[in-house]
Amino acid sequence: MQTISNELLYKFYQNASSISIDSRRISKGCLFFALKGENFNGNAFAEDALKKGAYKVVVDEEEYVKDDNFLLVENGLKALQELAKYHRSQLQIPIIGITGSNGKTTTKELVTSVLKQHYKCYATVANYNNHIGVPMSILSIQKDDELAVIEMGANHQGEIKFLCNIAQPNYGLITNIGKSHLEGFGGFEGVIKGKSELYDFLRQNQGKAFINADDELLTKISKDLNTITYGTSDDYYCMGKLIQTHPTVKAEWKCGNNNGKVNAQLYGAYNFTNIMAALCIGNYFKVPTDKINQALENYQSKNNRSQLIINGAYKIYLDAYNANPSSMKYAIENFSENKGEEKWLILGDMFEVGPTSLKEHQNIIELIKSLNISNSCFIGENFYQWKSTYDEFIFFESISKAKSWFKKLDKNNKQFLIKGSRGVGLERLIA
Repeated sequence: MQTISNELLYKFYQNASSISIDSRRISKGCLFFALKGENFNGNAFAEDALKKGAYKVVVDEEEYVKDDNFLLVENGLKALQELAKYHRSQLQIPIIGITGSNGKTTTKELVTSVLKQHYKCYATVANYNNHIGVPMSILSIQKDDELAVIEMGANHQGEIKFLCNIAQPNYGLITNIGKSHLEGFGGFEGVIKGKSELYDFLRQNQGKAFINADDELLTKISKDLNTITYGTSDDYYCMGKLIQTHPTVKAEWKCGNNNGKVNAQLYGAYNFTNIMAALCIGNYFKVPTDKINQALENYQSKNNRSQLIINGAYKIYLDAYNANPSSMKYAIENFSENKGEEKWLILGDMFEVGPTSLKEHQNIIELIKSLNISNSCFIGENFYQWKSTYDEFIFFESISKAKSWFKKLDKNNKQFLIKGSRGVGLERLIA
């Protein structure tokens, strides 16, 4: 049996209501792709997807083909990626690619909030930012969309390059480059090379990059690139001044003849640069000043990212979606500058750090000692290995053991920073 061509598959895609890769979530008229994983074979669920209302199903094993509703390809995942690349070639709209070690999802959300004030703008849903999520995002862009913001994540070199070849961004933004996914990238130099692949693509395709020009590393690796700069200098395209970080960020900004003040619902100095990125992009795409300010002030973080929770007589700064040595350091240092209530740190393990993991966890503990934050609790196997060395702090091997402690703790007139990698599940402390 002959496999279907990409061009013909695209015609079926155009007649479909949406794309699905999960047979448990089938919308009427969707095009279902049967993908494979370590513990599942999507081909086995293709027939069920049709019964639930799928328009057509894309399979890559001939034995599952029953009739003309089954579209045979050589490889389901590759077909999804190639279809997305072809769809992108049919779109005549600006696409902004966003990556970085920290803050890329928050920045993506802020940028999208601003652009949606003036344009019909599609953006990556949640964190669909990998080799499956990016194609799904591209295929979700509609004919009447005027702009798109695509988040790109990576945990090894070559991944951003691959995603750029699918999304074909005209514009790009790297939030920062830090110690994230050190294991997969093979160290910090590998992270730099991996994240720089977005700049490389833009350089080769006459694209433009939005650059935090206060960041020396980003400035260095963006050499010979067409850049639009933002930061704290009057020399930049968009300039901002941080007024306060606690309990939330306040800033003033100026871009050409436009200027304004933002009183955001985000905390932390590190979110100032995320806000500045959105300000810069909004001004570049000529979103009216009042709409930019309104979008940034109305934005509320969700999904355990930079959430400020005020619960009676205490505050929780919840950032339990992701953590690496760089983001942990920024968060702790910023939290240490908070005034008012008694400060408590509750930190979970950092994952995917690689061979230096044990040392990086100790570095975080030593940082806390240097800042004299005596009320500190560490959760997870990596931190727990330092229990006997630092008997002045509290350690738990797992979240289940920590939860009962936190429930009994007198929280009145206290403020808590709760931060760790997603796998630790620190949000369960307050569930």
